[in-house]
Amino acid sequence: MNPPLIRPMAAEYAEYLRDESRATGMAESISFPRTEEEVVAVLRDMHEKGAPVTVQGARTGLAAAAVPGGGHILNLTRMDKVLALREQDGHFYVTAQPGVLLLNLRKMIAARRFDTGGWDGRSLAALDALQAAPEQFFPTDPTETTASIGGMAACNASGARSYLYGPMRRHVTALRAVLADGRTLSLRRGECFADGLRFALPTEDGGCIEGRLPDYRIPACKNASGYFIAPDMDLIDLFIGSDGTLGVLTAVELALSPLPPVIWGATCFFPAEESAAKFVEKARSRLQNVAAFEYFDARALGILRDRRAAGGVFARLPDPAGMGSAAVYAELHCQSAQEALESLHALGEESAAAGGSPDRSWVARTDLDRETLTFFRHAVPESVNMLIDGRKQSCPGITKLGSDMAVPDGRLLDIMAFYRRTLAEEGFEYATWGHIGDNHLHVNILPRDMQEHARGKQLFVRWAGHVSHLGGAVSAEHGVGKLKAPFLAVMVGEEVLSQMRQLKQRFDPLCQLGRGNLFGEEAQV
Repeated sequence: MNPPLIRPMAAEYAEYLRDESRATGMAESISFPRTEEEVVAVLRDMHEKGAPVTVQGARTGLAAAAVPGGGHILNLTRMDKVLALREQDGHFYVTAQPGVLLLNLRKMIAARRFDTGGWDGRSLAALDALQAAPEQFFPTDPTETTASIGGMAACNASGARSYLYGPMRRHVTALRAVLADGRTLSLRRGECFADGLRFALPTEDGGCIEGRLPDYRIPACKNASGYFIAPDMDLIDLFIGSDGTLGVLTAVELALSPLPPVIWGATCFFPAEESAAKFVEKARSRLQNVAAFEYFDARALGILRDRRAAGGVFARLPDPAGMGSAAVYAELHCQSAQEALESLHALGEESAAAGGSPDRSWVARTDLDRETLTFFRHAVPESVNMLIDGRKQSCPGITKLGSDMAVPDGRLLDIMAFYRRTLAEEGFEYATWGHIGDNHLHVNILPRDMQEHARGKQLFVRWAGHVSHLGGAVSAEHGVGKLKAPFLAVMVGEEVLSQMRQLKQRFDPLCQLGRGNLFGEEAQV
């Protein structure tokens, strides 16, 4: 006998009360739908009860968007099928349910093998074309490869390669969504636009959702802070980055890209933070084929040295000892080895001009060598998490405090200096890494006790104000969720935040979906 679709919460579901933010919530019931029809059934039931609904994917998020504050958990991990493949003019588009993991999707695309059960003739023909075409890939690459496609769309995820390829939004070409009352809608990019700031969005039952967009200009930098807003915008973009507050995504179509024939990597070391930043500013104006610029400060490099010395899987990390006080990893995506050589030479020239040296650089020309440098980059947050987990043994409430803020071009050196000065004033232990090419650094405060933890949170609010003053974004890639709701209020102001609440109510009048996300725990109706 099949279990009921909606189940009461029990001890066996305790893991679904938290996500990678380390926050923990509560809920009265949970469901694991496999189809859009089951999602509709759950939402209609919850709508009748007026119960809040928290939508979950793989729970890899860092902003607690998937942490429930009561009510029902709608977990989409069992909606894990690739539904269709489309080919148009030599371009390929894959349609996935929201629970498909990025790691699994990458494997399917690389092998050009899918579970084709239920596919129509058009999809099967597209698969034949894909197998004969140059190798394809999906560019969006968050650090956590077990992220789900629905969650990535919900927070407009990006990652290192977003410097060249842009965030999730750029690659979403169509989606299906279920509203809080069970109504459905289907959106395809290029088909439904706002009229200035007015919008009318048809639902599949013949109805229409009408309203006005907030009168607000989004930051001119990498941004995943609240609703995407622009006059005459494509309305599909309302749902991408909406943190599960407007509707439940049940299918997402993604555009694939041809895999560059030559991918090389280089890690350049520098004597100081300013040298690394100046290198990036020069290199990104000179080179158009860099997919990623990733930064490591002296403290991040020190943590990696310590973790490498401790042995285990980290023993295979390259040794950064004596190389410098800051490092930048650049990844080149080229059409030929000659182009890659010329670009590598250009990187070397800019590195030397900024104080670096060929003797203090690592170059990766093979997939294996590049994977080693990529492992080096991904080992930083994992090592910091391990350090904090050790501190939790004596102080269970402690977590790292990681920023996710970005600023416009021309403000990189300013914000780096501001971070450094305010951290010194507070006497915090910290480590910084991240997407320096997008002026987007993850500054991680590593509290030693709960007093420092509280002071670190206060400093983040101060940072949010300064970043906003510089025209930046308080969340560049992880979404706002619940943890960053106070930062969003600082960034947009109360009037715009009120307009965003009103926009949400056009889609979700009872404010059931993602309650607490974007707007905090205060009354949202």
